[in-house]
Amino acid sequence: MSDHIDALAIALFSEVFTADQLARNVIARVLPKGMELSHFSVLNHLAHLNDERTPAQLADAFHVTRGAMTNTLSKLEWAGHVHIRPDWDDARRKFVSISPSGRSARDAALAAVAPVIGDVVRAVGADRVKAALPVLRDLRQRLGGE
Repeated sequence: MSDHIDALAIALFSEVFTADQLARNVIARVLPKGMELSHFSVLNHLAHLNDERTPAQLADAFHVTRGAMTNTLSKLEWAGHVHIRPDWDDARRKFVSISPSGRSARDAALAAVAPVIGDVVRAVGADRVKAALPVLRDLRQRLGGE
């Protein structure tokens, strides 16, 4: 029985890893010029929160190092897509918020991405995707995601 479960687990993770890589490639190709997937992800996250976050909170949310998040935030700040301000109570901390330019850039990226991923959902079938979501969410939670 254990061999069967192990083989199933390997098949599952192989499919998840392959789908992840293919999805990233497809989305990266349609993002507006100069926008990276990490930029879109952070802008989308901040737009949904509609609130400030520290770089450390963002790093935790995306399961990346603080250095990687700092790099992404520096590029977004340079492009004018985020505002980074000091914490007035603790000068060691900063807060990040999406700017109006960042919201526009996120909306443009979403407009470019939505038809591509919509086509995939239509091809697979909306009912099949809905049925798969609880399993994928459970898998994410068991692996330590929020």
